[in-house]
Amino acid sequence: MPYICSNLLEILLESKIISDFVGQFTDAKLLMNFHGEVNEERIGSILGEVEQKLENTEEDFKKQRKVYNILVEGLQNLYHHTDAMSNGNDTESRTAAFVLGRKESEYSILTANFIETENIAPLRAKLDKINSLDKDGLREYYKEVLDNGQYSVHGGGGLGMIDIARKSGNKLEYNFSDVNDHFGLYILKIKV
Repeated sequence: MPYICSNLLEILLESKIISDFVGQFTDAKLLMNFHGEVNEERIGSILGEVEQKLENTEEDFKKQRKVYNILVEGLQNLYHHTDAMSNGNDTESRTAAFVLGRKESEYSILTANFIETENIAPLRAKLDKINSLDKDGLREYYKEVLDNGQYSVHGGGGLGMIDIARKSGNKLEYNFSDVNDHFGLYILKIKV
């Protein structure tokens, strides 16, 4: 049975980390600022809109593809790994946030989703391991996870986060904050 937490969207909108992240970009440099329910249709719509914006703003095709591929991984993680909560009226909600901004030649991506507290420690350990590795270490870890055949119910076994770190060439900045006894808010920031 899902846990009840009303005002999921409000929690995202009131997050200081998210509002500070959004606040660093002028309107022209804030390419996407989404807060709401994530589903396959919405993810497809966001990707289409972002792809168009990248085509219009990024002259370097290679960088455009790199940013887009990282966005695909990030949005897939939102879709597959946002834990559902009841919003108080007998419906489950997979509420999340996704922000994309650009400062000069650097893109910054933020994803935020709700996660059951029991899943926080294993995710933190995986993120810390990814952040501890250099480029060669990430490549080896990717192969190791791929070869060990231990895939999650969503099919990836954690390959998405490794892939994001490899493609971005930067450490993954993350934060967990408590929502209630059963859920936390997981925020991931990626620089490209």
